[in-house]
Amino acid sequence: MTSKDQMRAAMRALRKRLAQATPDAAERLAGFAEVLPAATVVALYRPIGAELDVGPLARRLTQLGRSLCLPVVTVLDVPLSFRFWQPGDLLVPDLAGIPVPEASAGTVIPDLILTPLLAFDAQGGRLGQGGGYYDRTFAAFPEALRIGVAYAGQQVDQVPMQAHDRPLHGVLTEAGYWGLEGISH
Repeated sequence: MTSKDQMRAAMRALRKRLAQATPDAAERLAGFAEVLPAATVVALYRPIGAELDVGPLARRLTQLGRSLCLPVVTVLDVPLSFRFWQPGDLLVPDLAGIPVPEASAGTVIPDLILTPLLAFDAQGGRLGQGGGYYDRTFAAFPEALRIGVAYAGQQVDQVPMQAHDRPLHGVLTEAGYWGLEGISH
């Protein structure tokens, strides 16, 4: 088992405890929508398990005039594609079984990608689930800002990084937004 695999197991358990301990985290997260970097199209995600729910954030971003989209797995082991989405739109399972907008929603290239994660560090390191979808997607869309979404308690001293790992431009938590310019509360 690699150090990343060991860290993933520990951080999944921690994230689950953090989700139970902070039931208002999703609402608190939405309160920081205004401090996110400017972007016309924001990619969100559908939370799985104990991932932080971005539903309230989606509603707030819509109120701020941002267009939204969700990632879609259309082919295994390739970068994600993105389809326009608004809260309340009908969702259907993609190839990975995750609810996504129907194909008729239209594809888009996001300016800002909000990504779930298991751990992050102050240098922009991100520990994902291990499937590589977001790393491939970040490589395919290098101009998009990469913002992790996590509970503040998921920060670690250092995430083990490999050559293919793309650092984050910032992290949004229920306690604030940390970007290249520092923390906004």
